[in-house]
Amino acid sequence: MYTCLVLLLANLGMLLTLKSQVRLDNGVEIPRLGLGVYQSPSGRTTKRAVKYALNIGYRHIDTASIYGNEVDVGMAIRESGLSREEVFVTTKVWNNDQGYDSTLRACDNSLQRLGLSYVDLYLIDWPVQEMGQDTWRAMIRLSQEGKARAIGVSNYEIRDLKELLQNTDVRPLVNQVEFHPFLYQQDLLQFCKKNKIQLEAYSPLTRAQRLNHQILLEVAKKYNKSSAQVLIRWGLQHGLVVIPKSIHEERIRQNSEVFDFHIKIEDMALLDSINENLRTVFLS
Repeated sequence: MYTCLVLLLANLGMLLTLKSQVRLDNGVEIPRLGLGVYQSPSGRTTKRAVKYALNIGYRHIDTASIYGNEVDVGMAIRESGLSREEVFVTTKVWNNDQGYDSTLRACDNSLQRLGLSYVDLYLIDWPVQEMGQDTWRAMIRLSQEGKARAIGVSNYEIRDLKELLQNTDVRPLVNQVEFHPFLYQQDLLQFCKKNKIQLEAYSPLTRAQRLNHQILLEVAKKYNKSSAQVLIRWGLQHGLVVIPKSIHEERIRQNSEVFDFHIKIEDMALLDSINENLRTVFLS
């Protein structure tokens, strides 16, 4: 009876901590909360933010070649005093580098900038229709060679995933997309669950565009939390991996303080209902 109760609570997200991980379909474990460094300036600012996050308990850092800060992420990890195995590192192949040979080169270049022999997760940053299959073949090779412990995609919609799955025996383990109550992609979430693809949420805070929404403020007040904390917790309770971005130490700390409360079912439903298909990130 006790075991059943523990499993039930875990499924509801009530036993989550900053150390919580989810097991991908190949057995690799990814921390449920991470730090994103999208648009974090290269140099001291990003390095300081990553070091601070690692110091207070984060173990998941998400970067990409196009961000221009892989060098800083790698330096921060080395200077953190943590072993390589303790930190989950994600990076991505950019659109201009897609294709078979160029994807292989792009990964080697990212590893060189990061100062690592492997990344924990390597993603296709955006779907590029005419290159998708060749890029994915390269991703599989990188996985087989141990340069990426897990491989996946980013910004893939259901149609993109279907096309990929129809042409490969190796499914992506992760799909990283913009996801928050104002862009509640329920069909995509269900499709990924059905196909054993972990959905990961970037820009979970709407890039601050909806932090003062009336319903969100009301829910936040009820739990004595900030709007940002409610948005992160909402994503966690939907089973997502969540990677809010910040370069400010206080906000990085606050974003991690989401494991001491649980949003009730009725409030989750209320937050689900405010979807307006808001996208804050577009392919430029």
